[in-house]
Amino acid sequence: MSRQRADHDAPTRRAYLRYGAALAGGGLLAGCTGASEEPTEPPTESPSDSETETPTETATEADTETNESYSVTLSPAGTVQFTEPPSNVMVYSLLYADMAVAYGHGDAVNSLGFSAEAGGNTLDAYYGRLDGVSFDREGLAQLNTGSGNLTVDRELFYELDSDLHLVDPALVVSFDDWSVSDVETIEEEVAPWFGNVYSRNNTEPPAPYAGDYDYYTLWELAETVAEVFQERQRYEQLRAVHDDLLTRIESDLPPEDDRPTVASVIYVDETFYPFRSDTPGFANAHVRPLGAPDAFTSGDVSYESAYDFETMLEIDPEVILHRFGVASYYDVNEIRQTLAEHPIGGQLTAVETDRVYPSGNPLQGPLMNLFQLEMTAKQLYPEQFGAWPDYDGGAYPEIPPEERLFDRERVAEIVSGDA
Repeated sequence: MSRQRADHDAPTRRAYLRYGAALAGGGLLAGCTGASEEPTEPPTESPSDSETETPTETATEADTETNESYSVTLSPAGTVQFTEPPSNVMVYSLLYADMAVAYGHGDAVNSLGFSAEAGGNTLDAYYGRLDGVSFDREGLAQLNTGSGNLTVDRELFYELDSDLHLVDPALVVSFDDWSVSDVETIEEEVAPWFGNVYSRNNTEPPAPYAGDYDYYTLWELAETVAEVFQERQRYEQLRAVHDDLLTRIESDLPPEDDRPTVASVIYVDETFYPFRSDTPGFANAHVRPLGAPDAFTSGDVSYESAYDFETMLEIDPEVILHRFGVASYYDVNEIRQTLAEHPIGGQLTAVETDRVYPSGNPLQGPLMNLFQLEMTAKQLYPEQFGAWPDYDGGAYPEIPPEERLFDRERVAEIVSGDA
């Protein structure tokens, strides 16, 4: 059914977005409520994701009115029907911005959930190593003020007038002062929803969506978004680069007994916030495939977990990976120095051996994932993959061509459409 703004007499551009049978049958309520998966500032989160799962199912079928329409399905939104790729897209989570860029549609993004400067800096750090690839964040709307209450002003949806909300509706229902009926109203009056973020750690969504929410790997999500933008070829080419990278890494992993214990953390004000690195979800798509023992397996780690220096010394991981460490919220060089100068922190094995590293952003899209896999491989196994160079918090460090684990030129050609 064609949609148009309630306060418009004539159909808008989003009239080409139609819901399929999945939504008509209740797909909207197929899965979510609860605490938000998105970070406030400073962010905290947790993990999950299997890179060998079967690609997600997508549907492409002829519309009764035109042979050019196609439909794409994703939980919890259901099936959305298109007659052409959207050109004005709301984005909350960084991974969907990265996907849009990867498929040559970065200019369709009109917003980010939090600071476009912070998120844009992270993308710039990686894209700077891909010739001709960039993300123009100037003028992007910031959906969440980050001022304490986790929410988005409803008026922003009307002001942005998007063709598609590349946002998980379950996430929005978890926001302050939002309900399922509010989400339905935005769908009816502005544009459909299409996103999934609780696959970040495979955690339970808010109550209206619980029990019927599907979880996807990072590359399954990437495949589905590629269908939205009609960029199947780009997806397959990038997936091939990713699979080759994983094969290269896995073939050179040291024996399990020779792998260091790893602690994935965020450090703030003499407190360590721990996160499991071996559990499912796309948050760990850059760490889990490396197969290093998780230092927190013996502890009950959750979003509420917080460790002091004494507890960390008892655990004493051989490697500390600090989340959001690449051109993002934290200066890991400064944190490393702080730990070294602390009377207990200086005794940590990872600090003594200079193995406190900036780690990746768990809200990673496909391009970010390639760099973050390479980065983690070098941090954990320098003898096999070459040492991780000094990093000053800016652009992803320059790696000599012979030490790179994937072909930058190939990826840049794919994104630019020249492959």
